[in-house]
Amino acid sequence: MDLLNNFWQLFLLSAPWLMLGLLIAGILNVYLPANFLNTHLGKEGFWTTVKAALIGAPMPLCSCGVIPAAIGLRRAGASKSATTAFLVSTPETGVDSVSVSYVLLGPFMAIIRPIAAICSAIVAGVLVGRDTDKQHLELEPEVKSSCCASKAVEPEVKSNCCASKPAAPAAETSCCDTSSVAAPSQWQKMRQALSFSCNKLLSDTMVWLMIGLFFAALVQTYVPESFLTQWGSGILAMLVVILISIPMYICATASTPIAAGLLLSGVSPGAVLVFMLAGPATNIATLGVVANELGKRAVAAYLTGVIGVALCFGFLTDYLVTEFGFVVTPLLGEEHEVLPHWLSFICGVILIILMLRLVAIAWQKKRQVTGKSIA
Repeated sequence: MDLLNNFWQLFLLSAPWLMLGLLIAGILNVYLPANFLNTHLGKEGFWTTVKAALIGAPMPLCSCGVIPAAIGLRRAGASKSATTAFLVSTPETGVDSVSVSYVLLGPFMAIIRPIAAICSAIVAGVLVGRDTDKQHLELEPEVKSSCCASKAVEPEVKSNCCASKPAAPAAETSCCDTSSVAAPSQWQKMRQALSFSCNKLLSDTMVWLMIGLFFAALVQTYVPESFLTQWGSGILAMLVVILISIPMYICATASTPIAAGLLLSGVSPGAVLVFMLAGPATNIATLGVVANELGKRAVAAYLTGVIGVALCFGFLTDYLVTEFGFVVTPLLGEEHEVLPHWLSFICGVILIILMLRLVAIAWQKKRQVTGKSIA
């Protein structure tokens, strides 16, 4: 019963943020011009990765909410490195988590936390981008002609001694010519965004989201809170924190009160920072989506960037606190909910209805296919 109760509470906690992420992804898919993403986030490279990390850093999306938003960016034309940077920086920090960090942990942690999150996102994005470059070198794609090619083949112009001006080539129609199609209204665009979010995008992400929440409930049920406090400080404490945080679902804002409690229990500030970085960015649902959307090889680069930078900033934090006397003061106030319970409950019910609808549609299609094969 405790496992089911924890799973339900985590589901309610994630439901509003997941729906917000789905809405953002749908809006990006419909309203954001493809040439904008291709120009700013479509290429692999350092500056593209930096842009994506800075775009995602202030967004108040949690670990589950960022998944559909990142998939929306990827399918709208963002590169692998840009998608990875957005996927890391968004859940690790945000305007809401920075303010809570300042209140509960002090100004030092409120400053170093977003810096570490952005650096982590950039390193992970660059590593995934390099892995993509290697794959392109190993497998050269075959270039095929298409009527939708961005650049048409110029017709050969023959010279004529009597022609004073070369004849203009005859205009040809294209299957991609949409000039005669009327632009959709704002209501139609919003319907397209909602349809994309509630059908294709939710169908692609809900399985991994449920798996991630189940593993998070397992950790919350069977791993006692005192388990982390016995390790104290050092590399061993940081590695244990990482191992616990990988299957765990927790957003940047919700991780801050837990971090304050760990500090009061004797865990070092560096290990606490590692928990706040690795926890939101390395859950099972995120890793599953990275494998599906970016490739299985990208998972190793993703984990290397996130965990490596988290450990470096963990050691840097302990060094600065020890050598320069920076103060990290846990100030635990009265616990309060980030969102009201009634809002989380309504979003949870709506999300269940949408998921059951997709399951019913898939089951109906399977029955039709089975019926046709028997006939």
